[in-house]
Amino acid sequence: MMYNRIVAFAIAVVMLVGCTTVPLTGRRQLSLVSDAEMQAMSYEAYDQFLKENKLSRNAQATAMVKRVGQRIQNAVEQYMTANGLQNELAGFRWEFNLIDDDQVNAFAMAGGKTVVYEGILPVAQNETGLAVVMGHEIAHAIAKHGNERMSQALAQQFGGQTLSALAGAQPGTAANLVLAAYGVGSQLGMLKYGRNQESEADRLGLIFMAMAGYDPQQAIPFWQRMQEKGGASPPEFLSTHPSAGTRQSDLKRYMPEALKYYKK
Repeated sequence: MMYNRIVAFAIAVVMLVGCTTVPLTGRRQLSLVSDAEMQAMSYEAYDQFLKENKLSRNAQATAMVKRVGQRIQNAVEQYMTANGLQNELAGFRWEFNLIDDDQVNAFAMAGGKTVVYEGILPVAQNETGLAVVMGHEIAHAIAKHGNERMSQALAQQFGGQTLSALAGAQPGTAANLVLAAYGVGSQLGMLKYGRNQESEADRLGLIFMAMAGYDPQQAIPFWQRMQEKGGASPPEFLSTHPSAGTRQSDLKRYMPEALKYYKK
């Protein structure tokens, strides 16, 4: 009993002293993992993912993914610089790939490493719909939600030890935690994005796509199509997201801000 209390107290202390704020929103988040550590692990995991999955052979769709990614990257860099947060992008190695898989899914990892699955393209319908997806996922990376989820796992499951220490002692476990932090593969759902994280990604994603020249108002019909795609059992991409009604209300609330950045 005493041991459990000591462990609980230690974890509480770690969580208290390990808090930072989310760039651009100011929300306090647990941060036990440095950007450099998270990026290094993400780059390794991303490379391994690409070795184990087939790139799309659809040249036109691949070019569209890379084009949308590049435009959103430029928008992110401009937005962060305008807000004096350009240093938050230090070490980024942006990359955008389309995977030959019918999953209705996408993800973006620390450092800008982004994947879109072919299965989500019919739901996106066009380049603007794809910008909704990629803007939202890249926003998760910019807000360091992967770092936050990794930190939560380290605090709750591993007594607050550092990622580097875990990687040295249990490299396989550390690698799986990195994948889980971004909802990749079989670990999806182990660490779900919270409501605050989803709200931040929705808001920032709208801004990023608007700055990139895509109409943010198209986000609402995209999410409606996603919901219809799932029926009673939503696709993995929606499994950790808020309800359709909540999301639409939030998007409408964020839209005036996003439209300020949209130039046709």
